[in-house]
Amino acid sequence: MFFPILTPPSRVFLKASGQVSPLSSCGPESWEYRDLKVFCSPVENRLDVSVEASATEPEAVQLRWDFDIRGHYLFLNDHWERGYGDLQWSVMQPERVYPWYFMAFDGERAHGYGVRTLPNAMAFWLADSKGVSLWLDLRCGGAGVRLKGRHLDAVSIVVREGLPGESPFAAAKAFCRTMAVLPARQHPVVYGGNNWYCDYGESSEGGILEQAKIMTRLAGQNQNRPYMVVDDGWQICHAHSCNGGPWSYGNYGFPHLEELPGRMEQMGVRAGIWFRPLLTMERVPAEALLSRFQGQEGVILDPSSPFVLEKAAEDMRRLDGWGYHLIKHDFSSFDILGKWGVQMGASLTTSGWRFFDPTKTTAEIIKNFYQVLRDSVPDALIMGCNTVGHLSAGIFDLSRTGDDTSGLEWERTRKMGINTLAFRLPQHNVFFAADADCVGITGKVSWKYNRQWLELLSKTGTPLFVSASPNAIGPEQEKDLAAAFARADQALPEAEPLDWMDTACPSVWKFGGETQCFDWFSENGVWVY
Repeated sequence: MFFPILTPPSRVFLKASGQVSPLSSCGPESWEYRDLKVFCSPVENRLDVSVEASATEPEAVQLRWDFDIRGHYLFLNDHWERGYGDLQWSVMQPERVYPWYFMAFDGERAHGYGVRTLPNAMAFWLADSKGVSLWLDLRCGGAGVRLKGRHLDAVSIVVREGLPGESPFAAAKAFCRTMAVLPARQHPVVYGGNNWYCDYGESSEGGILEQAKIMTRLAGQNQNRPYMVVDDGWQICHAHSCNGGPWSYGNYGFPHLEELPGRMEQMGVRAGIWFRPLLTMERVPAEALLSRFQGQEGVILDPSSPFVLEKAAEDMRRLDGWGYHLIKHDFSSFDILGKWGVQMGASLTTSGWRFFDPTKTTAEIIKNFYQVLRDSVPDALIMGCNTVGHLSAGIFDLSRTGDDTSGLEWERTRKMGINTLAFRLPQHNVFFAADADCVGITGKVSWKYNRQWLELLSKTGTPLFVSASPNAIGPEQEKDLAAAFARADQALPEAEPLDWMDTACPSVWKFGGETQCFDWFSENGVWVY
């Protein structure tokens, strides 16, 4: 059954000042409550939802469609930001939050329901046997937004009816194309090194250059040169209690940070770098501080503040000017909202606080922050980590689409990496290049499993990064890594997880006309301690 969601909703509700109130219909496409109006306007193959209010400060709007959807369905979720090993097809769970979009498989076809990328509201869906609800979080931080008469184009709802004989994976990929407002940015293939999972912040220029030498050796004569990304640990205020800025100096391990890209380029490696734009140890104006609880070392910056936006842009320009033409920015969703995506559900942040600009929704503020980063370095590659995929699609080049893998334990890589790769693969090269995270090579994870993870990543055409400790690279690893880099340098046939409807950790994969089975588990099963 294909749900008729591009029709006017059966009912509309408003949440404001902690109270939920029904709206009254004031026309075939509009509803009102006091000074607030909601419009649902059919436009071509979508339904545009907008809100306007003068005095009311809306926190959320619920749109409800009534129809009987009892029967055997499987539903696929997305996440607010990264996946946490919990992306999966599952039976109907009425309380299960589907951020942005969901797929519904009726036993024959997989249908898609969602909002287009780059919306101005944080949107999630709920489905139960009596119908479907779309909730629009319109808050500014943790309080109602002050629209002051402004007409807010909140979301555009789109759907896609599955085709007979079409695989659910192909349907999901096609629906991502339907949702994409901007195309994925075009760039050469991205592969190489990232030092996080072999160094975990204890790094130096010498160590980076040693790893860069390994990357260029492994890449051989590949047409596209590998990257070496300097991850967390280079900044002057790096400590276990704070990994924030300022981002204008290296610490004692990186005394010549601005010269490092040139040295890597001479070795045949492209330079990348990590930073956390919204956490700093610097003294900043009061209006630059995020008003929610500041509980850690350093201060969290408010991305709606003009001072903060210019500061972030200046940091981006500086890093790019030094020669780091792949910039990975991290932690912004957590810094802004105070929660990891896995903790959010229907409540993205705590109540009772607003951004510096109280007239914009959280979605508008985050999206503008992303655009400022993009505009500051138009020619650099930008990788978002802990960022909101639906608000960055077509803006960032790459997105870290899952929680951290590991250089210390296989089970974390298995849970986070493989799940992320499989279930975010429909977004790859549609929203952005989807990075499922690194292969951590330290000698502490069995090569039996890491080799397979490396091979799978390299055959999907997604970004391939390895964290390779030099003393963990023997002849076997050298051979497998060189083969993986050679694959990563090529245009490859599209990959598809064939058993993704049966498990959250797919092991049967199709690469063009080839099917391959991977072995992710020991004979003793999953180790949970």
